[in-house]
Amino acid sequence: MSDMTIKIIIAVCYVLLAPLIGGLLDGIGRKISARMQRRVGPPILQPFYDFGKLLHKDPIHVAPSQDFMMLSYLFFIILTGGMMFLGMDLLMCMFILSTAVMFLYFTAVVTGSHYTNIGATRELLQMVAYEPCVLLTCVAFYVVSSSFNTADIISKDISPIAYMPGVFIAFVFILTIKMRKSPFDISTSHHPNQEIVKGITSELGAKNLAVYTLAEWYETVFLMGMVALFILNKNLWSILAAVIVVFLVYFLEILIDNSSARMKSDLMIKLSWGVTLALAGTNFLVLIYMFN
Repeated sequence: MSDMTIKIIIAVCYVLLAPLIGGLLDGIGRKISARMQRRVGPPILQPFYDFGKLLHKDPIHVAPSQDFMMLSYLFFIILTGGMMFLGMDLLMCMFILSTAVMFLYFTAVVTGSHYTNIGATRELLQMVAYEPCVLLTCVAFYVVSSSFNTADIISKDISPIAYMPGVFIAFVFILTIKMRKSPFDISTSHHPNQEIVKGITSELGAKNLAVYTLAEWYETVFLMGMVALFILNKNLWSILAAVIVVFLVYFLEILIDNSSARMKSDLMIKLSWGVTLALAGTNFLVLIYMFN
C-alpha cells in the first residue's frame, strides 16, 4: 500500500469518524465536569441525543443567508482537518481555519441581533489573541522539520516537542481560547452564566445549531490532532504517547474550564500575547540558533 493511499484512508477516517470521536469527547468532558462539581452528570452519549433532537426540530431562519454561512463554516472546518490528516501544508490549514471562523462571524452579524453582534466582535478579539501563537507554531514546525507538510513533520526520528517545549505550552494555553472554554469563553459559552446569553450562537435556529455542534466536534478532533503533531515521530510507539498526551491536554482544558472565572477581552489578549512572546517566542529564537 502506497503512502498516498494510507494518507487518503486517514483523511477519509477523519471525515467519517471525527463527529463520533468529537461527540464522545464532548460527552466525556461533560461527565468529568459534573464529577468535578460533585454531580452525577448526563450520560456520555448525551451530546448525540441533543444533536438528534436539534435535527428533528422545525427549521427557523432569522436571516436567509444563515444556512449558507453555517454550511460554509462546517465545510471549511472539515477541509482544514482533512488536509492536515492528508499530510498537507499546516500553514494553509490554519489559513483555511481562519476562513471558517469568518463565516461563523458573518452568520452572527447578518441577524442584526445585539447579542450576536457582541459575540461576533468578541470572536474576532479571540482570533487576535490566538493567531500570533498559531502562526509561530506553524513556523516553528517548519524550522524543526524543514517543511510545513504534516507528513514530513511526523516522519522525523525525534518528536518536535523535544525542540519546541515552549511552543507546546503556549499552544496549549491558546487552545483554551480556541475551544471557547473558561476563562476565555467571551464570544459564546458552554455554561449558562454568560451576560450575552449564548453570544455568537444566540440566534441560530435548531438545525443551524446542529451544524455548529457538528463543526465543533470536527474542530475538537483537529485541535487534538495538532497536539498529537508535537508528539508523533517515525516510531510507532509515538502514537500511543500522542494519545496519552492528547487525553491529558483535554483533561487539563476541562479542569481549567471548571476552575476559572471568565475574564475580559483586553486581559485575554495581554495574557495570550505575553505567553506567546515569553514561551513560544523565546523557544523560536533558540530554534533559529540551533538550526542555522
